Amino acid sequence: MKKIIFLAIIYSITLSCNQKKQDSTMETQKTDIPFVWEGANIYFLLTDRFNNGDISNDSNFNRKDDAATLRGFEGGDIKGVTQKIEEGYFNKLGVNAIWLTPIVEQIHGEVDEGTGATYGFHGYWAKDWTALDPNFGTKDDLRKLVEIAHKNGIRIILDGVINHTGPVTDEDKVWPDSWVRTGPQCNYDSYESTITCTLVKNLPDIKTESDESVELPKQLVEKWKAEGRYEQEVKELIEFFNRTGYPKSPRFYIIKWLADYIREFGIDGYRADTVKHTEENVWSEFKKECDYAFAQWKTNNPDKILDDNNFYLVGEVYNYGIGGGQNFDFGDRKVNYFKHGFNSLINFEFKWNAGQNDYEAIFSRYSTILNNELKDYGVLNYLSSHDDGDPFDKERTKVYEAANKLLLAPGTAQIYYGDESARHLIVEGAVGDANLRSKMNWDDIENNQHIQSVLQHWQKIGSFRRNHPSIGAGIHKMITAQPYVFQRTFSKENYNDAVVVALNINEGEKVININGIFEEGIILNDAYSGTEAIVKDGLVKLNTEFSTVLLEEKNK
Repeated sequence: MKKIIFLAIIYSITLSCNQKKQDSTMETQKTDIPFVWEGANIYFLLTDRFNNGDISNDSNFNRKDDAATLRGFEGGDIKGVTQKIEEGYFNKLGVNAIWLTPIVEQIHGEVDEGTGATYGFHGYWAKDWTALDPNFGTKDDLRKLVEIAHKNGIRIILDGVINHTGPVTDEDKVWPDSWVRTGPQCNYDSYESTITCTLVKNLPDIKTESDESVELPKQLVEKWKAEGRYEQEVKELIEFFNRTGYPKSPRFYIIKWLADYIREFGIDGYRADTVKHTEENVWSEFKKECDYAFAQWKTNNPDKILDDNNFYLVGEVYNYGIGGGQNFDFGDRKVNYFKHGFNSLINFEFKWNAGQNDYEAIFSRYSTILNNELKDYGVLNYLSSHDDGDPFDKERTKVYEAANKLLLAPGTAQIYYGDESARHLIVEGAVGDANLRSKMNWDDIENNQHIQSVLQHWQKIGSFRRNHPSIGAGIHKMITAQPYVFQRTFSKENYNDAVVVALNINEGEKVININGIFEEGIILNDAYSGTEAIVKDGLVKLNTEFSTVLLEEKNK
């Protein structure tokens, strides 16, 4: 009996040591590598659905508890995101940028889109761009979020909406005719019928084409006066228009209000919403003011600057795909949004490529395009999102393949919250996009062994990607087809990075051709298993229990 207990203790200690060894491969974050947006790991979350860090702000503005399934506020907030940064969740996953859905004050009332009562939990129904919605938190919460994120090497991206206000309800009056149009509804047949129209019924469209000066909406003036900040807001607007010389037209008010979050808090980027539904010159103007505000923040906060990267702007041009190169085709007109301020565009094509092609077909094609037609620009790849009703692996049966294809593909990666933990995308009682917006499955992460295994796989590859800009921003080359082995190389100024990756290779003993990119006799580390090996005769021999190998030069 004593022998059995002794062996059990030894086995337990061995498992613990192995686990610590594997955990160390995920948590090691190298600090001497350049951060490049083209190869970043961006984690996209719905602020309301990720983590509830402050239950005291769960109910505001007499919003009723009558929402349809997953169509009301669920409690997630800015404090909840900060909490998870401090716990190390994002660092373990290799995340170096977090994109939050809009956090500005939302309409107070409810709408019914045919799916039951719906509130502005998602953040895209702005009522006041100058205030945060108390359900999401306070400006002090936002300030702390950015500071804690930056201390952890993580950038913060907010979601910016210029195209429309929130819907009209009994509690939320329509903005003046000088500001918005309430029809016609877009039919998307042409450039004009995609822009000068409302996206959907009851979503007032900002007159972004107008250069006519307008007065502040009466309801906004009354709100600011009641909150005791009318004079300050007007003072800042006068200073803004005096400095820029812009006409006091609707788009410039909103551009000013959004740029304030950069100047005051030091956010690092914006994801621009509904880009193709707004004239392209608007985004050039927006980026100009974003850059100005970012430079102001850096001047005022020299001790908080992360690096010399410029402000990041990524656009949602619905249905843009990497195959289009720099242009988006409306049918009657092509627009190059990269020439209008955008560093990157969301790549709606990636999920289809992932479903129809093997690794090499995706990786080689993307590397070719990004290093030629899209050189100096980027795409943001995703597999699932908050409004894509046909995501890759909707039933979460290909969770390991999803990690491999998304995190090892050239380009910037967008992890949608719960991709890494197989969060359910089909929810009983939910209708339409509500299925995509379930609460983060923290209980599964805590208690489900399968989910823990899935998460660990995402963590290992995500951390490897973060530590090696060659993965997302480098040049791809296949080494062998069977087993599938490839290399990535990246150079920037005096920095050089090279890695070799093997996928679906046999478990146990394995021999990998490293194609001469590592010198003879050098010690390599397999970041997936934590195993070391020496390059001999252009080969690396390993014996691991895994079918994935992530080779990097040790101590570099």
